[in-house]
Amino acid sequence: MKILSGVPLMALMGIRLEGVVPAGILPLLLTMMLFLGPLAQLAVDSPKGILVEIRLRCNLRSLALCVRDLKWLRNHVVAPVTEELVFRACMVPVIVPCTGPTAAIFICPLFFGVAHFHHIREQLRSGCDSLGDILIIAVFQFAYTYVFGIYSAFIFIRTGHLLAPVLCHSFCNSMGFPDFCRALEHPQRPVILFCYQLGVLLFLMCLLPLTDPFFYGMTPICILFLHPRAVCS
Repeated sequence: MKILSGVPLMALMGIRLEGVVPAGILPLLLTMMLFLGPLAQLAVDSPKGILVEIRLRCNLRSLALCVRDLKWLRNHVVAPVTEELVFRACMVPVIVPCTGPTAAIFICPLFFGVAHFHHIREQLRSGCDSLGDILIIAVFQFAYTYVFGIYSAFIFIRTGHLLAPVLCHSFCNSMGFPDFCRALEHPQRPVILFCYQLGVLLFLMCLLPLTDPFFYGMTPICILFLHPRAVCS
């Protein structure tokens, strides 16, 4: 009863053209800041140089090989699109009118984290790990996906675009969880650790400015808020 009837459903789900260019750039840039440490580590470890690696990975032949790889498509296209569509675009607009935006940011990721427990069955079938190890991995993965889900829901609410969390999700899948142990043992450890710290600092400083709804036009989901100034102001 609190939803205005004049708002298009697709717009509430974050599928709209207004502000789509900033939505495709700024949140991804923000996420790359958080991964500055791992990115610096990749750059240092690249034998040919990071620019050469980027050029090789972005050529048509490499892209064609990726498109033919079903595992790559699952991790970088299918999973980000379908999971963000379900757990952000469909779920957030339903929960926000009931709980408000702040609570929705922390509630939706619970479903997102639990949805990844299906990996337990895959690991049990493979028989490579013990049940205890599998449960530890499952708990860790739940915690990691829950934290990412909070960030993704925050991005979705602030930008009002589905594209933003989809691109961030795909990028995080490509990077994986940061290898802190390897960073501590790296020959260039001071530089790598400095980049880790700098990345976190830049991320915290730019979190609100780069997700300011001003860049993304009228955010339709703001209409659902019981208290509109909670996030959109």
